[in-house]
Amino acid sequence: MSQHTRRIVHVTLDERSVVRRKPEVEHERAVAIFDLLEENQFHCCDHADDGPYHLHLSIEENRLVLDIRCEDDRGLTKIMLPLTPFRSIVRDYFMICESYYAAIKRSTPAQIEAIDMGRRGLHNEGSEVLRERLAGKVEMDLQTARRLFTLICVLHIRG
Repeated sequence: MSQHTRRIVHVTLDERSVVRRKPEVEHERAVAIFDLLEENQFHCCDHADDGPYHLHLSIEENRLVLDIRCEDDRGLTKIMLPLTPFRSIVRDYFMICESYYAAIKRSTPAQIEAIDMGRRGLHNEGSEVLRERLAGKVEMDLQTARRLFTLICVLHIRG
């Protein structure tokens, strides 16, 4: 299988419940989507020959929904994951991000770097939880999981 087909070429977030987000969050969302589409490794284990993929992310009934589609938008599979394993990581990630944005305005470079290390650690933890939960269904590299974790965090914001 070609590397060209083992990737996401389009991503959509179901943002029906989102009212307004801070500019920092909008920036993170935009960067995550741009970086994800620029470079990712992703394939649906049961439909590995059907890539490249369109991915629609949403939260429904306390579950993360990954609606994976073919490039022609034909549905392949929907994977639903409970949000419970992500809750504390997302909550802690939001708290450390707030500290990070505040630190940028008034802290020393060493303090900012220390907070950023914690932020990256939580981001990696959330990315690994996502990869573990999708094992056997979807394979992806760490950078793809990191960008998808960012988008999961964005979906958690309810205005």
